[in-house]
Amino acid sequence: MNEQLTSTKLTAADFATDQEVRWCPGCGDYAILKAVRTVLAEVGARRENTVFVSGIGCSSRFPYYIDTYGFHTIHGRAPAVATGMLLANPDLDVWIVTGDGDGLSIGGNHLLHILRRNLNCQILLFNNETYGLTKGQYSPTSHLATRSPSSPGGSIDNPVDPSSFALGCGARFVARGVDTQVKQLTEVLKAAYHHKGAAFVEIFQNCIVFNEDVFDGFTAKANLAEHQLQVEPGKPLVYGTDGSRGLVFDPAALGLRAAELSEDSANDVLVHDPGNYNLATALARMTNPEFPMATGVLYDDPGPVYTVQGAQSDAAARTDRTLKDAMRSGFSWKVDRKS
Repeated sequence: MNEQLTSTKLTAADFATDQEVRWCPGCGDYAILKAVRTVLAEVGARRENTVFVSGIGCSSRFPYYIDTYGFHTIHGRAPAVATGMLLANPDLDVWIVTGDGDGLSIGGNHLLHILRRNLNCQILLFNNETYGLTKGQYSPTSHLATRSPSSPGGSIDNPVDPSSFALGCGARFVARGVDTQVKQLTEVLKAAYHHKGAAFVEIFQNCIVFNEDVFDGFTAKANLAEHQLQVEPGKPLVYGTDGSRGLVFDPAALGLRAAELSEDSANDVLVHDPGNYNLATALARMTNPEFPMATGVLYDDPGPVYTVQGAQSDAAARTDRTLKDAMRSGFSWKVDRKS
């Protein structure tokens, strides 16, 4: 995030372009696009100072549909390109848009490094558990036994959990949202914008053609109360109809346990602290239906932001030696020539 000041108040419509939006009718990307435009207007973003960077995939058409600067790069390399932008001009407000295939397969290493370095940007990973652009092959986040053109007998790979991956990489901000739950999604995106450093947001996105309703277990209206936990800072981790269930600490497992609440056990319910890394990790690793799917800001604990000035200061500390000194220091070998 880079706070921006502008004398002209823009609306969400001001961030629309003249490009035809080319996603399948009913695709969850439409709702995400609307939410992002809304957030840009509400935070006072300046078009001339904002850049959307994407890789390859359905989600990666995003730069065409936002009236700011944009860069549609190559498969998996959006974080690398964004890193160059931010080191050259740290005042830019950079948004990276990627998908579960683009960001966690060919681009997994690039995503890892931008998170651990903690560059100042927002990273939106659209997770639909499929390769939608290339006609529905299983992706790194697809569940076991997923049948697809590339896994007709069912996938045998264990899926990657994007939020757990981000936390493991050292991300200082990790959140989740749902494409059609626009109210919560916009709040999550605003929180990501205001975070100083790399803000990672996993968005559950419905691919209506190749993986329709894959998240219905916790996003469908009939399942929402019992199977999704929308976390808020300082609020008890309760869910279920009338808040009848909650998360408590299980000392035997050193982890979380879903419990039916009573008057006696209500005081045992954990309260959400987004600055608690261990709690965030436990929330991210919860799987449905045994646990509710946690959405909202799971972790928010700002740390030092990576800048070119910091990199240069590290280099400067090592420039008191000549090249000859460097080449002759440390371990060296002498080769005896035989006559």
